[in-house]
Parts: sequence; C-alpha cells; structure tokens
Amino acid sequence: MSFLILYLLSGLLAGFLAGLLGIGGGLVLVPVLVVVFSAQGYPDAVIMPLALGTSLATIIFTSVSSMRAHHAKGAVEWRAVRHMSPGIAIGALAATALAAWVVPSVLKAMFAGYAALAATQLLCDIKPAASRQLPGAGGMVAAGGIVGGVSVLAGVGGASVSIPFLLWCNVSARTAIGTASAIGLPVAVAGTAGFVAHGWSVEDLPEFSLGFVHLPALAAIVVATVASAPLGARASHRLPVAILKKGLAAALYAVTLRSVLAWM
Repeated sequence: MSFLILYLLSGLLAGFLAGLLGIGGGLVLVPVLVVVFSAQGYPDAVIMPLALGTSLATIIFTSVSSMRAHHAKGAVEWRAVRHMSPGIAIGALAATALAAWVVPSVLKAMFAGYAALAATQLLCDIKPAASRQLPGAGGMVAAGGIVGGVSVLAGVGGASVSIPFLLWCNVSARTAIGTASAIGLPVAVAGTAGFVAHGWSVEDLPEFSLGFVHLPALAAIVVATVASAPLGARASHRLPVAILKKGLAAALYAVTLRSVLAWM
C-alpha cells in the first residue's frame, strides 16, 4: 500500500509539472521509480530500463491530458507538431535500437551541456534575432529526429529538447510549453514501444510487466497525472511569462544535474 501511495503522489507532481512547464514527468518519475523498484527487491539489472519504460508510458496519457488543456487555450502550434512528429518517431525508434552501441555517459554529458546553456539563455533572457522563425517542413522533420533520438538516449522528456528550440525560433513561452506537451506524445509512444519490444524476452522482470513497462505502477501514476496535468496547464496560463521562464530554467537545470549525476 505504501508503494501505491508513492506512485500516486509522484504522479500528481509529475502531471502538474507537465501541464505547467511542458516538461515530461520523467524528471520526477524516473528517480522515484528507481527508489521504489529497489525497495521492492527487483533485480538491479532491470530497475533503470523498467523505470525509463514505465515513465515514458505514463507520458502518453499525461501528454494527451495536458495537450487538450493547452489546446483549449489556443497555445499549441499544430504546424510544428505535424511536421516534427514523423521525425520524432523515427529518431526515438532508431535511438532504442542504437542504445546498445552508444556510450550513454558521453551522450548524457553532451546533453547536460545543452540543457545548461538553454537554461542560462532563459534565466538571462537572451533573445533570438527578431527575424528568426520556425524552419520549413524539412527542417522541422530533422529537428523532430534530433528531439526524439536525444530524448530516448538521454532518458529525458522531449520537452527538454523541444522547448529551447521553439523559444529560439521566437515561439512564445506559453505556446512553446503547450506545443511541447503535444510533441511529448510521439516521443512517448515510440519510446514506450521500443522499451516494450527490447524487454519482451528479458528474464527476471517483476510480475505484471509488459517488457520494460511495469503495469501496476503505470496504472496508479496515470490516474494521478491525468487529474493534475490540466491543473498545471491552467496555472501556466495564469502565471506571468517571466515566472514561467524562470520555472523552465529551473527545470532544465534539474535535468542538467540529473544528467551529470548519471554521467558520474
């Protein structure tokens, strides 16, 4: 029962942050799931992929809930979503296949540098050139491929990569957050499919696991995230833009710290 309460509490926080800042719930969920799975005595070899796969699966539901709330406020740039989604799916699926050959620590270190630069840009309010716009369809597909691949390999949500890109293309902060919630859906679907497939024949997985997705944790977290994500989205449209940018910067610095700790 205590584990169920932890799943629910972490889901409430992850869902609220996803709606408020567009940041995928993995920032909160992955560390919590690692601790809970360890406490439940699951084998060390499966704990991290199980946490990543389960976290990505929850984001499928969180993204839909958050996306609907932001869409109701007119804060989703659907052209960007349509053009980036094919690239995201390809990049995420390719990343799950390449995961065994890529040195994770090197990638996490590179991503930590990117996230820190993006956070500093937000905190210092460094603005892009006024003429900069979203690229054409080909450029958006390529950007989607980078978002999907880096997100899966670095174990972070797509928003950590897509929001700085959208802001640098002069998309407003609120629209970038809303668009990132929609972009998180193809990242989560493709990433979850990869973790299910790669964990399908793995031994020593706990009961009620679908590949590297733990179904009891998924169910409990989804109930909480779907309830709290719209609350975060509504708060996002009430807070001043300056506060939203500082919140995004703090979240990106947290992602940076997590990547550095994983690299060490």
